Amino acid sequence: MSRKVAVVGISPDPPATQANFKQKHRLPFPLLADTERVVAHRYGVIDPNTLAGRWLKWVRRTTFLIGPDGRIQRIFRNVSASGHARQVLAALGESIRGQPAAGPGHAGRAGDG
Repeated sequence: MSRKVAVVGISPDPPATQANFKQKHRLPFPLLADTERVVAHRYGVIDPNTLAGRWLKWVRRTTFLIGPDGRIQRIFRNVSASGHARQVLAALGESIRGQPAAGPGHAGRAGDG
């Protein structure tokens, strides 16, 4: 059984920075710029913090698996790039076999919040 999967990266970096990052790492998927952090706020991944006395709004690296119905099937929070692709592929494999993907998740529609 095959399943179509769309991979999209979103970050608050400007498009020029993303283009360089995409080329450097030879990423085979689009990167979308969320420079105003609208999407990050909607998905609840903003982590306000201070650095040198200035308030900053860091975006926590997070992966969402969103089903064809628009519902979030699984959330991977505070991910590390090392080994993360294998985790996502394993979760997708569980989903393809009809088993629920283990781990924390959210039963809402993508972008609800």
